[in-house]
Amino acid sequence: MPPITRGQRISYGFGAVANGIKNAAFSTYLLLFYNQVLGVPAAIVSGAIALTLLIDAVADPFIGRWSDVTRSPIGRRHPFIFGSALPTAAFFVLAWFPPAGLSDLQMGVWIFAIASLTRMSISAFEIPSSAMNPELTEDYSERTKLFGLRYWFGYVGTFGFTAFSLAVFFVATPEFERGQLNPEGYVKFAWLGGVLIFIAILVCGFGTLKRVPYLRQRDELGEGATPPSHLKEMFSAFRNRGFLSIFGFGVLKYTAIGLYAATTLYFGTYVFKLEADQLALLTFDSLVAATIAAPLAPKFSAWLGKRNTSMLMAIFGILLGLSPLVLTYFDAFFAPGDPMLLPTLFLIGAVYGAMIAISLINTSSMLADVVEDHAVRTGQHTAGVFFAASSFMQQCSTGLGILVAGIVLELSQFPEQVAVSDVTTAMEKSLLIHYIPASAALWIVGALILLFYPITEASHRENLERLRSREAQAREQTIRDGAFGSPAR
Repeated sequence: MPPITRGQRISYGFGAVANGIKNAAFSTYLLLFYNQVLGVPAAIVSGAIALTLLIDAVADPFIGRWSDVTRSPIGRRHPFIFGSALPTAAFFVLAWFPPAGLSDLQMGVWIFAIASLTRMSISAFEIPSSAMNPELTEDYSERTKLFGLRYWFGYVGTFGFTAFSLAVFFVATPEFERGQLNPEGYVKFAWLGGVLIFIAILVCGFGTLKRVPYLRQRDELGEGATPPSHLKEMFSAFRNRGFLSIFGFGVLKYTAIGLYAATTLYFGTYVFKLEADQLALLTFDSLVAATIAAPLAPKFSAWLGKRNTSMLMAIFGILLGLSPLVLTYFDAFFAPGDPMLLPTLFLIGAVYGAMIAISLINTSSMLADVVEDHAVRTGQHTAGVFFAASSFMQQCSTGLGILVAGIVLELSQFPEQVAVSDVTTAMEKSLLIHYIPASAALWIVGALILLFYPITEASHRENLERLRSREAQAREQTIRDGAFGSPAR
């Protein structure tokens, strides 16, 4: 297999911009838009989005399995990548234009339907493209670097799009002191997001198209993507200890990420009293974090191992990230309007974000290593099935994460469509005391689940050697069978 070119690496990584934009919009803005802009109760919005996980639980593994068994002139992953571009962009745009005159319950049904369609469409891109990673390279460290690049572009999509929107679309007006509450801003927000998603998916597809001859292909027809074979592969995956530990951590960490994303504008708007341009500036701390994390992730992996890096960075990262909220609760942090508030939040956000990103990068690389571990045990290279689970975990950020955010808002009795000037100290502290324990528990418990992950660099190399030996034996047997069965001359 020839080395991956720089252009192919960048194209592969750039595709993550699509999922980054969708995650930014659905995790951070969807609840705020329907709850504070349109006035739909938080419980209905968060409940409707959480229910889409039922669709993901069925659709994501099926998409992964389907991509594993697909045969086409452009391989088994690229038909899904190209086919997902237009539907994903179209459904994303529609999410911000609900029909007029709907009741709260009807609005909940609309949110459920359009969010489900958007998430299934992005899964048709994200799962096959992520599953290409272990096929692009077998190298233990190279996979971490490739996922580092993908995460960097994902952060660019998430936080670059967020920063631009806050600075351009959600500027303050006489009618809306906080521009992120202006419904007119969401029109341009929706259309720009849709266009960028469409472009990012196509760049990934066309940029990696020349790698198709070197990717692992499906050589035998086998059982196909039938329901029995689908269930068989899923049950087989859940018997893998390494996968189970990653899946457990993933569900909890992405729920925590979704909780943070859905509430960060609440804290910025109502607790720290930040303007839209200040919130836009704060989003750049995540871009700084991703830029720091991408080169450091493989270094920490080589030093501590992937599992230990993922665990330690997650635990210490969240403790640092929660510190401004903890100090605010005890009236020990900078007050709104203090000149040190914004730079301090920026610095903490950059360091905390880098630690979390390093954890995420290493966990994704660990999942790629599970593919060979599973292949050694079963003889099947089902990267699509495993990365379907990864996609499901990420969808938890906009499913369970927003559900937990809705619960936090309801338990704290935070009102809908409230003006910033009407928010009392008691409201702020109620929101903080319900949020902080929930976030910390999700991250720390999830990280501890990784203690059960068994794969090391040494065992990964052993798995590769076993697979190469099997493939060499299979080729020799094919040659012998061909020679024995060839016609006499």
